[in-house]
Amino acid sequence: MKVRKWWKRMVILDLLLAGLLFLRTCQGYEESLQASVQYDQENREQTQDSVPTDQSQSGGKLVALTFDDGPDPRYTEKLLDGLKERGVKATFFVTGANASKYPEIVKRIQEEGHLIGNHTYHHIQLTAANGEQFRNEIVSTNEVIREITGEDTEYIRPPYGSWNKKYEEELNMFPVLWSIDPRDWCSDDADCIVRNTVSKIKEGDIILMHDQYKSSVIAALEIVDRLQKDGYVFVTVEELLLD
Repeated sequence: MKVRKWWKRMVILDLLLAGLLFLRTCQGYEESLQASVQYDQENREQTQDSVPTDQSQSGGKLVALTFDDGPDPRYTEKLLDGLKERGVKATFFVTGANASKYPEIVKRIQEEGHLIGNHTYHHIQLTAANGEQFRNEIVSTNEVIREITGEDTEYIRPPYGSWNKKYEEELNMFPVLWSIDPRDWCSDDADCIVRNTVSKIKEGDIILMHDQYKSSVIAALEIVDRLQKDGYVFVTVEELLLD
């Protein structure tokens, strides 16, 4: 029965994600990913280990700021400059293709204390038909990151939230989804992106953004400024999930 229920969930998720690709409007994108966000919340609740950090002991409300699809030679370093000025650590889910093109940016991300995660090599979505290709893209990206940083990668953000738990044990990877999506990828209005984030934020949230857009960088730093004033502390997803 457990196998049957798992299979049904995978079929339902595939159907939802197929609909996402066909009707990828801003509103539809948020609604169609609710199942994936629920999966992430369940995984967070199952994490039992606790690793205290200086930031978690400060009494602030912890949140995680994450960036997908980079690194980008136009905007990622500007973002890093702003985060450094504010004393903020974030998580960058890089694609293998971009990491291999801009290794110096990946190295800087590591050296400045941010967490680096896997976002597949070519940003492909897992489907029922491409499981082996998806797995290979994860492995290839891990190899690129290891070659640049000298460290293994444990965290992955699967594109579009499509995931199969078998890869967790097989590849020793932990999927990280999100709880707030301000849809920065479909808006060049930084103020709108900021409002869509700060109006919904709560302790423990994981914010999904992208470091490939000028408006996203502007919005991200404004989000940091506003939330820090409200007592929020920004940590990596590892620190948040293990707190």
